[in-house]
Amino acid sequence: MGSQVFKPNANSIAHMAIIGIAVGPLTIGLALAALSRSPANTKVNIAKNQPVPFSHQHHNWELGIDCRYCHTSVEKSSFAGIPSTETCMSCHSQIWTNSPLLEPVRQSYETNTPIKWNKVNKLPDFVYFNHSIHINRGLQCNICHGSMQDEHITMKGNSFQMAWCLQCHRAPERYLAWNKDLKKEYPGLTPRELVFKYYWKLQKEGKGNLSQSETQIANNTYNGEESPKDVEDGKAIIKELGIKPQQLADCTVCHR
Repeated sequence: MGSQVFKPNANSIAHMAIIGIAVGPLTIGLALAALSRSPANTKVNIAKNQPVPFSHQHHNWELGIDCRYCHTSVEKSSFAGIPSTETCMSCHSQIWTNSPLLEPVRQSYETNTPIKWNKVNKLPDFVYFNHSIHINRGLQCNICHGSMQDEHITMKGNSFQMAWCLQCHRAPERYLAWNKDLKKEYPGLTPRELVFKYYWKLQKEGKGNLSQSETQIANNTYNGEESPKDVEDGKAIIKELGIKPQQLADCTVCHR
């Protein structure tokens, strides 16, 4: 008899190789998908260093400065606007005038050279986004940008990947009904005005006196309304504002 060509464990090795060939690509694909959605790629909740350590928590929540004082074009333009040095100096020519942290602001003012801020939220060139449309429909800032009132150094609050955006575009009624309790307190305000009234309420009453939806927005855990009644309220808002949900998921809305 001739010698045995294959060892006894050859079958096991063959089986493992076949399984590896079948499962390997799937495992690699899932790993790459998980990596693309991880903070390592999306930079979510990773603070972005800036030439001046600006604190939203201090200015927005503690001092109660309205968002629109710095982001002057957020209600009327695609770009929310970055405060000019003159805006910063409207306060800091009077307070913290010798702070070392604010030296870049003073230098910018004296030399008439804009501060080069590092952009936190950046969309690809092939994506069109308009702040004013979302604000005027009543979409609260924190829903997209995260817990801005808690941030000492600004960070990205959400991934802004297409699948994340489409959650709202496909079911806007779930995301526009967040202000149902705020509307009862201020029935005369428009959805746009309620967006900013939310921060005044947060500053005045704190997180302990917010509704469930308002608390989730403050903590960046809001994922739309779930109850049938709230969803119906959202549909009523859509009808009132003339929003056409069937068009929101159209590719040309964002890709032009």
